[in-house]
Amino acid sequence: MTDLELRTVDGTPVPLRPDRVVVAGYTGRDEASVRAHIDELAAIGIPPPPTVPMFYEMPSALATTADVVDVAGEMTSGEVEPVLVRTNGRWYLGVGSDHTDRELEREDVATAKVCCPKPLGTTVLPLSGDPAAGAFDEHWDGASASAEADGVAYQDGDVAALRTPSDLLPRLFAELDGADEGDLVVFTGTLPLIGGTFRAAASWRLALTVPAGEGAVTLTHSYDVKRRTADA
Repeated sequence: MTDLELRTVDGTPVPLRPDRVVVAGYTGRDEASVRAHIDELAAIGIPPPPTVPMFYEMPSALATTADVVDVAGEMTSGEVEPVLVRTNGRWYLGVGSDHTDRELEREDVATAKVCCPKPLGTTVLPLSGDPAAGAFDEHWDGASASAEADGVAYQDGDVAALRTPSDLLPRLFAELDGADEGDLVVFTGTLPLIGGTFRAAASWRLALTVPAGEGAVTLTHSYDVKRRTADA
């Protein structure tokens, strides 16, 4: 397991040593659109998932708050995701990236995901109550997310397009034994790409804006990608 040091928006330390790291895929709320997207991916050689949504369990060491991450492939890319974090029995919301090898994805989606780090921003928003029971759904539907790749807009949209925590988390708990206990990090899915095409980039910037009180809080994370050479 990896020790990560997060902080709330007011600076309170949030120690995290995740027992489980899960990447949720195909989490769009509009199931017809998700099926259409699966068909589009199949047309370019990416195999369809056995279930929708799909939960990919990652080695916990892949979760990282580093501002530089190492990858092996030439064609890897990130994608902005709301991230639900449970630590010491309390839930938080953060922003992260399901960085993935897009060449390997054509052969095996799980392998493509597991061979790349999963960047996570260090600032998190404390949640009141249990998001699996619907405590955060209203704020979820008011949130928006965006990503830039090498300074160019890559994603931008409303989090309402994704399944709510009260929909997604019970499905995850039913599928993965023991996921309803311990420290947990869940990457909850992403939004369509601007232009619809994956793009490799050296620099990624993520933003998640969430309603909070009378205003909003924007969680951000930036990271650079360093490709490992064959003799590294």
